[in-house]
Amino acid sequence: MNQLWETPALLFLIGYLLGSIPFGLLLTRFGGAGDIRNIGSGNIGATNVLRTGRKGLAVATLLLDLAKGAVAVCVARYILPEAAVVAGAAAVIGHLYPVWLKFRGGKGVATYMGVTLALDWRLGAIYAALWILTLVVTRISSLGAIVAVVSVPIAGAFMGRGDLVTIALALTLLVLWRHRDNIGRLLRGKEPRIGGAKTPPADESNAA
Repeated sequence: MNQLWETPALLFLIGYLLGSIPFGLLLTRFGGAGDIRNIGSGNIGATNVLRTGRKGLAVATLLLDLAKGAVAVCVARYILPEAAVVAGAAAVIGHLYPVWLKFRGGKGVATYMGVTLALDWRLGAIYAALWILTLVVTRISSLGAIVAVVSVPIAGAFMGRGDLVTIALALTLLVLWRHRDNIGRLLRGKEPRIGGAKTPPADESNAA
């Protein structure tokens, strides 16, 4: 039994299941804000939860999505330290593609930050700083997310964290793929700003 618990495959599964908990959907539904998938972009993340006007729910979604990434890393580190990176990656994948929602999840930004904070607080600090700074300057949530996730493999390489760079690059590409519609709107100059005009109705690519 102990050997079973100490297998990377099982820790990957635990990380995936933690990451796949759709806190945004659960909080808005039980908080009386309706189904977040029918609001704004249809995404289950904190930015779309904010569009319900329930700032408390948005903050709670952000913190819980961040926490599930960090918890996945910490659980794996306690059981089998060398599998911590694998469990963290699984948490991000679980958030992006949760089995409970037919593999249509969020965009992984907060969960990815939780993973980086737990793996190396310096990477997490850079991630958070760039995300917040870009968001404050531009008021474009997706741009802040894109800048933050791109920084992880780059910062990891400069910091000599070669053990993280490959998986970080893979996760960054996955998160950028989930932001492909946002990137298209950014290039066209049509990405909405926080506090600005509402986003278009959710389509299949944005639905969570």
